[in-house]
Amino acid sequence: MNKKILITGATDGIGFQTSKHLIRQGHHVLLHGRSHEKLNYLKREVFKSKDIETYTADLSSIDAVSSLAMQVLNKHAELDVLINNAGVLKASNTVTVDRLDVRFAVNTIAPFLLTEKLLPILKNSGRVINVASAAQMPVNIDAIVSNVTSLEDMAAYSQSKLALIMWSKTMSHLIKEDDTVFVSVNPGSLLNTKMVTEAFGIKGKDPKIGAEILVRLAVKEPSSNISGKYFDNDKKTFSQHHKDALNKKKCDELIKVLGDLVLKKCK
Repeated sequence: MNKKILITGATDGIGFQTSKHLIRQGHHVLLHGRSHEKLNYLKREVFKSKDIETYTADLSSIDAVSSLAMQVLNKHAELDVLINNAGVLKASNTVTVDRLDVRFAVNTIAPFLLTEKLLPILKNSGRVINVASAAQMPVNIDAIVSNVTSLEDMAAYSQSKLALIMWSKTMSHLIKEDDTVFVSVNPGSLLNTKMVTEAFGIKGKDPKIGAEILVRLAVKEPSSNISGKYFDNDKKTFSQHHKDALNKKKCDELIKVLGDLVLKKCK
C-alpha cells in the first residue's frame, strides 16, 4: 500500500537517495529543502514529475518551521510518515535568527516543532523517523536555549543528536500504543554526504546505505514493538540507547525546555 511521506532535507545526500527510493516504489513523497531552485530542479530534471510536491523552508528559523507545518496541514488531512532527516554540523554562522545554536535549531528543535504540529494528521500507526547519529554527547541544556554557551562544531552536533534521540524515546511513551510510532536511527557513519565532506574533507561511503535503512523503517519494518527504539545502522540492528535517553528525569527536563522554548519563540 502506497504511503504519503514528508521528508526534510530531501535535496542532498541521504535525503535525496531516500526520496528517490520511495518515489520509485510509488509512494507520494513530499520533498522539503532549503533551496527552491534545487527542489525545482529535482522535480523537473531528476524525478520528471509535475505531481511531486515541494516545500521550501529554512529549518534554522522557528517561524519557518511553523510555516512549513501550516502549508502541509492546509494541503493534507492525513500523513503516513514524517522523516526528520535535515541536519547540520558546520555552518559559517552558527547563530540563528532566533539567537540559537544552528545545530540545536535544525537537528533538535525543528523536528520537535514540526512533529508536534503535524501529529494531528499522522494517522494511527503513522511513523516519525528521526535521523540521528552515532555521534552522541550528554546534552548541555543551557546550550539549547541560548547561543551564549559556545560549543565546538562536533560537540554541538553530537549533543543535538542525542537530544533528538531522547525526545524520540520520550514521545513513544507519551503517545498511545496504537498511534504514531517514533523511531530514531543512525543511518551509518561517514557516508558520502555534503555534511561529511565539509566536516572531515573525505569522500565517505555510499549514501544509499543510509537511504535503504530509512526506507525500511518508514514503510517496511512492522510497526509492532519498534516505537521508542534506536536503530544503529553501523551494527545493522536495533541497539541499546545512550544512558541519558534512559534517564527519565533528564528526558523530562529536555522536553520541558524544548516546549517552553518553542512556545516563547513562536509568534
